[in-house]
Amino acid sequence: MDEKILKSAEVLFNLAYAEDIGDGDITTNNLIPPNKNKTAILVAKEEGVVAGLPVAEMVFKKFDEKLQWKTILPDGSKVKQGDIIAEFNGNYRALLTGERKALNFLQRLSGIASYANKCMKEVEGTKVEILDTRKTLPGYRYLDKYAVRMGGASNHRFGLYDMVMIKDNHIQVAGGIKQAVEAIRNKIPKSIKIEVETTNLEMVQEALDADVDIIMLDNMSSKLMTEAVKLINKKAKIEASGNMTIKRIRKVAGTGVDYISIGALTHSVKALDISQRIID
Repeated sequence: MDEKILKSAEVLFNLAYAEDIGDGDITTNNLIPPNKNKTAILVAKEEGVVAGLPVAEMVFKKFDEKLQWKTILPDGSKVKQGDIIAEFNGNYRALLTGERKALNFLQRLSGIASYANKCMKEVEGTKVEILDTRKTLPGYRYLDKYAVRMGGASNHRFGLYDMVMIKDNHIQVAGGIKQAVEAIRNKIPKSIKIEVETTNLEMVQEALDADVDIIMLDNMSSKLMTEAVKLINKKAKIEASGNMTIKRIRKVAGTGVDYISIGALTHSVKALDISQRIID
């Protein structure tokens, strides 16, 4: 896991620590002797893809820096119910106090990775690339986008600064797609790509005339997308977006688009069920 991702996780951990522990774990600290060690395992309770184990390890080591950690199924691994993901030994208090913080990270990221993997299965055998969006939990973008990659999908732009995305409000202010593209192109490095959101064939043609890098087909029917793909004729990359449910992805991939972006990868996360068990 990239150092930048772990640093982001540390910031989030500090917030989690403050809201969950406060003055201390009054249950654990009054029941468990301070110097007692135990061994624990993390177990998958359903099928999916695991992501976030380095973060979980970091969390436990915040409570016990001498904790011994062994990853059994690394990030990106497909797991089934009953699979042991990791085993670790450390201070018993640390294992109990750190449990919920670690699982909150691990279950969310594994949920994202699992859904991304399901979406990738829907486009197997096609050239289509599944992309995430900026619809991430505030503060979690590094982690959420990492989890998308662990599921086999790809990242769209990271933020507002690394790629131009001209949407309807931008077009309205500029007076048209051509005007918007020209105004921006004169002020940015040539290495930065320009994408334009379109909702009909007239807008697609305008984007083509403006020679943009990527044309987004937003909330179009599959039939209209097929027509748009023919019109574009490989003169620009094509992204399909809007209402991309798991049931619809395969049909959209068949229209000939290059990318399908799915906000639900990160904005509607169903956590993967993972539990911690004390075994010794």
